[in-house]
Amino acid sequence: MQDRVEPPILLSRLMAFVFAAMLVVLVAMLFALYNMFPTNRPQVFFLMTAPKDDLPVVLREMVPVDENMGNFKRSFIREYIRARNEIVPDVAEMRKKWNNDENGVIHAWSTQDVYNAFTQTNMWNAWMSGVPDFEFSCSVEFDNGAIEPVDLAGTEYTISFRYFCSDSNRQMDKKEYKIRIKLDIDDNATIRWDERLNNPLGIRVSEYIIESDNGDPLDTGYLASVNEQM
Repeated sequence: MQDRVEPPILLSRLMAFVFAAMLVVLVAMLFALYNMFPTNRPQVFFLMTAPKDDLPVVLREMVPVDENMGNFKRSFIREYIRARNEIVPDVAEMRKKWNNDENGVIHAWSTQDVYNAFTQTNMWNAWMSGVPDFEFSCSVEFDNGAIEPVDLAGTEYTISFRYFCSDSNRQMDKKEYKIRIKLDIDDNATIRWDERLNNPLGIRVSEYIIESDNGDPLDTGYLASVNEQM
């Protein structure tokens, strides 16, 4: 009776061992990749700094309590108002943030109905249909407490801000505006990988209502004053 392993049997056992080891490594790699890319499990972080040379930058995970979520929603709303209303004298930049493709900021942060209403404003049509033949810019200013919740659920907010435009010759008077916004927050929302930093929770603006007497800033701002002078 032979007491040694024949080469073919030894080779097959060695291959089985190698295959098992590779399978374990593959499972470990897949698990690691899953934790590196939590696209279906949004995680929000705040980057905190201070103007001191001896203080390091700290990155902390935002615990999803009511106060932190309220701060995050206010930050989102502030950026949304700026992206929708602020004007810079750069055609490429304006079309990038106002375009209706997946990279357009307002398109990505709004429901389709809200974006469709946005495209009916005079300013949107001026930049997207035919670029104005003059350079100007428009800015938004917020005071403390400018963004306040309307309901206990924290899905509706009122926003007060000042809006003004200017060119090389003059500056318009600042006007006060009041907007009411409703947020669509879906716990199962899916977001693109390149959108994870700008909107990790997949929030969308589902209502954008002008409550001030001045109308929409994009209809009653700089272009309106120019048309009155013509």
